[in-house]
Amino acid sequence: MMQGTRSAVTAGVVRLGVAELGAEPGERASLVQFSSAFCQPCRATRRILAEVAELVEGVAHIEIDAEAHLGLVRALGIEKTPTVLVLDSAGRIVRRAAGMPRKVDVIAALGAAV
Repeated sequence: MMQGTRSAVTAGVVRLGVAELGAEPGERASLVQFSSAFCQPCRATRRILAEVAELVEGVAHIEIDAEAHLGLVRALGIEKTPTVLVLDSAGRIVRRAAGMPRKVDVIAALGAAV
């Protein structure tokens, strides 16, 4: 089972909100990207997630600097960048992927969240 930060765990369910994300989540879903400064695939991932967030109403793209948020990275078991989490409207993680995703896969993963 994935571990979360103390403030984000209720009865063993990880929920990420403004306090953990540092930004307002989307009304329907959020695409949360963990990146690092010199990560080339992170740049392409940023473009893909931003495009999808623009296409799908109520979806937010939130990018988190992994190096600046090591506590959250460790709590969520993030091992490489980019790592993308798809959150539903309640902030629960419904999908997770490491590496640069394909746009079609991101759109399909959103189906589990909205």
